[in-house]
Amino acid sequence: MKYYLGIEIGSGKLHLAVADETNTVLEQIRHAVTPEQTADDHRNLLETSIGDLHTRYRFASVCVGFSGPVDWQQGKTIRSYRVNGWANFDLSDWLEDILRCPCKIENDANLAALAEALQGSGKNYPTVFYLKLGYGIGGGLIQKGQIYHGARPGESEIGKIRLDRSGTTLENVASIRSIVEKIKTEVTQHPDTDLAKAFSENNVNDYLTKNIGQDAWATQVMQETADHLAFGLSHVIHLLHPDLIIIGGGFLPLSDHLRSVIEKILPTYVVEAFRPLPKLAMAQLADEAVVRGALLVARQNSYL
Repeated sequence: MKYYLGIEIGSGKLHLAVADETNTVLEQIRHAVTPEQTADDHRNLLETSIGDLHTRYRFASVCVGFSGPVDWQQGKTIRSYRVNGWANFDLSDWLEDILRCPCKIENDANLAALAEALQGSGKNYPTVFYLKLGYGIGGGLIQKGQIYHGARPGESEIGKIRLDRSGTTLENVASIRSIVEKIKTEVTQHPDTDLAKAFSENNVNDYLTKNIGQDAWATQVMQETADHLAFGLSHVIHLLHPDLIIIGGGFLPLSDHLRSVIEKILPTYVVEAFRPLPKLAMAQLADEAVVRGALLVARQNSYL
C-alpha cells in the first residue's frame, strides 16, 4: 500500500493529512498558528509532526499548499504576506531531505480549487473558478481537471485585482481582514454598543452570522462586501467565463448569505451577451480543501 502526505501551510494553521491509494484519509494533524510566529516556528512544528507520522507511514509522495506566491516548478516559496521567514525558501528540498520522497509545492488556493473541482461542488463542470475568502483573498482556475498555471510566481490572484487607479484591491475591501478593520473602527467610535461588547477578532464569523438581518450595521457591511465580490467576479467572467464559480475559504458560515446576495448583484456588472451567468456554488470540503487537493497532486506526482 502506498501512502501520501498533504500539507497546508497557512498564516492561521498548519494542517497535515495522510491518505492511501484509494484516496481515503487515514489521519490528520492540525496546529493553530499566529502571524507572530516565524517560518522557523512553523517548520519546527512541521518537522515534529512529520516525524510522528513517519513512525507509522512511509510516504510515496508529498504535496504542500502554501498561503502565498510560490515557484511551483522549482519548489520554492516566494513570500508569505503575513509570516516572516518564508521568502525564497526551498521548501521542496527541505521536505525531501526529511521524507526521502518527491515533494511538490503549490499555492493553497490552487489546491483548494482542484479538490473542489474534482471532489466537491465542481464535479462534472469542465471549467471551475474558486474564490478563497479569508484574511486575504485567493483564487484558482481548474480546466478539465488540471490547475491552470501562469508565469512564475502565480495566477488567478483575484484578491490583487485593483478596483481603482489609486491601488485599492479587492482584498482591501472584501477580505475578512478588511471586515475586522471596519468593526474595530466602529467599536472605537461607539464603545457602548452591543457590537463593542460582543466583538473580538476571534469571533467575527459568529458575530456576523448571528447579526445579519438583525443588526443594520452588520447587514450593511456584508452587503458592501458582497457588492465588492460581485464586481471582482465580473472581471473573472469577462476574462475567463468559467462554467462554475465556487465560494470557499475561512468564511464558510457566511458564504451562503454572500452567495445569494452576489447572485442578485452580479448581473448588473456583466454584459448582457455573457448571460446566462456561471452558476455560483458554496464549497463543500470546508477546511479540508487544501490538504485534499495536496493529496491529489501527491498521488499524481508519485506516478510521474
